[in-house]
Amino acid sequence: MRLKKQFWLMLLLTIVTIFVNLGSIPLLDPDEPVYGETPKEMIQYNDYLSPRIYGEFWYDKPPMYYWLVAGAYKLLGIVELAARLPSAVLAVLCVATVCYFTTKLFDSRTGILSGLVLATSLEFFYLAKAAVTDITLTLFLTLTLLCFLNRHYHLFYFFSGLATLTKGPIGLLFPGAIVILWLIFTRRLQEIRHMKILPGIIIWSLVTLPWYGAMAYIHGLDFVNGFIGINNIARFATPEHVETAGWYFFIPVLLIGFFPWSAVLIPAVIKAFKARNSDLFSTVSFLSIWVAFIFLFFTLSSTKLVTYILPIFPALAILVGWYINSCRDEDSTGYRLVWPITLTVLVLLLLGAMAKGLFLFPEVVGGLTALAVVLGIMVIAVWWFVYRGKPAKAVWGQAGAMVMVSFILFSVILPPLADNFHSRGLAQAFTGVYDGKSPVYVIKFLHPGFAFYTNMYGKELKPDAELKQFVASAEKGYLIIQEFDYQLLSDLEKERLDILTQLHGKMIVLKK
Repeated sequence: MRLKKQFWLMLLLTIVTIFVNLGSIPLLDPDEPVYGETPKEMIQYNDYLSPRIYGEFWYDKPPMYYWLVAGAYKLLGIVELAARLPSAVLAVLCVATVCYFTTKLFDSRTGILSGLVLATSLEFFYLAKAAVTDITLTLFLTLTLLCFLNRHYHLFYFFSGLATLTKGPIGLLFPGAIVILWLIFTRRLQEIRHMKILPGIIIWSLVTLPWYGAMAYIHGLDFVNGFIGINNIARFATPEHVETAGWYFFIPVLLIGFFPWSAVLIPAVIKAFKARNSDLFSTVSFLSIWVAFIFLFFTLSSTKLVTYILPIFPALAILVGWYINSCRDEDSTGYRLVWPITLTVLVLLLLGAMAKGLFLFPEVVGGLTALAVVLGIMVIAVWWFVYRGKPAKAVWGQAGAMVMVSFILFSVILPPLADNFHSRGLAQAFTGVYDGKSPVYVIKFLHPGFAFYTNMYGKELKPDAELKQFVASAEKGYLIIQEFDYQLLSDLEKERLDILTQLHGKMIVLKK
C-alpha cells in the first residue's frame, strides 16, 4: 500500500511539474512557433498529409507532432496551451512508462525512483513544457526499446513505426542498432529467430508507409531530396551551427540537462560496469548500450542541438533509480557520498552563473534569489539523508526541490524575460503600423513567430547577402529584423530604413 501511495505521489509531482503555467508564456522563437504554425496551416488548408509552412510544402519533419497539435487546436483553439499540450501529456506518459517497465524489470521501488528521476530532470521537464517534437520521439523510442526488453515484439515494431513517423529514419535506426549491439555484446544472436521479424516488418510498414508512400507519390523527388537528403543526411554530415560542432558539446549538455541527477551519474555508471556477474547484467547492459549508442551517434553528427540526446534520459533515469535503490544495501558511506559532494559542486557552479545573471537581468532578482534558496535546501537535504543511509528519502527531497525549481522558473523568472524571446508583442505592434498593402520581409529567425501571431507569411530573408540585396533594391517594403542584424548594416544601408518600432531587441523598419 505504501508503494502504491508513492506511485500516485510521484505521478502527482510529475503532473504539477509539467502542467503549471503550461500555456501562460507565448511561443518562444524560433522553434516553438514552427510547431505551432504548421498544424495551424494543416487546418487552414484542410490538408493533414503534406506539412506546410508559410503556405509552402516543407519536408523538415514527419507529421506526428503536427497531427497531435492540430487535434489540440480543434479541442482548445489555436492557443499556446494547445501547441504545448501534446508534449506535456506524452511526457507524463513517458514517466509512467518508465515506472511501469522498471517495476517489471527490477522492482516497484526502483520503478518509482526512476520515474521521479526522469520527471524532475531539468531538460526533460523543460521540453515537456515546449511545443517541440523531442518528448514525442523520446516516448516512442522508450516504448520501443522497453517493449523489446520485455519481449513484446509486436509492440516493439509498432512503436518503432510511430517513432519513424515522429522524427524519421532514426525511429528505426536507433532501436535496430541498439538491439543488434546488445545481442552481440551478450552473445544472444540466436534470439533473432524469436523476434517475429516478418510480422514485425508488416506492422512497421503498416504504420509508416501510408504517409511516406503518399508523400513520395505526390511530391516525388522534392520530398525524397528534401526530407532524406537535406534534413537527415546533410544535417548529419554538415554542421548547421558551427559553434556547437565540437565533439565535447554534449558533455556539458548532459551535466546541465540531467541536473540534479547528473550528480549520481558517475556512481551509477560504475555500478553498471560492476554488474557483469549480476542477475541483472542483461538489463543493465541493454540500458548502457542504449545510452552509449545515442550519445555517440549525436557526438559524431556534425549538426548538434541541445535537445538531441533527450532519448537517453529514460535509460539514465532507470540506471540512476536502480543505483539509488541499491544504496540501501551498500556498506560504504563514503561511496554514497559521491552524490552529495558532486551535487554541491554542480549547485555552486549554477549559483555562480545565477550571480552573473543578476547583473544581466536585474528584473528577476527575486526569482533567482528564491531559486538559490531552494537549491541550497536541496543540497542540505541530500547531505542529511545520504549520510544517514536513507537514499530513497534523499530522492524524494531532491525531486520535491526540483518541482519548486520548475515552479519558480516558469512562474517567476521566465515571464518577465519572455518578451526578449518571443514575437507576439512585435506582431501586435506590426498590425498598428502596417499599411495593409506593401510587401513584408522577415528575418529567418523571427519568421515562424511573426507568421503564427500575425497570420501573415511575409517573405523570408537570411541575415547576410539576402538582407543586403533587399536593402539595396528599389522595392519599398516592411522589414521585421533583430536589432543585432540591423546593427551589422552599414550607415549608408541604415539611411534607407526608417525605424517604426523597436521592441525587446526586435525592430519593424520601413524601407524607403
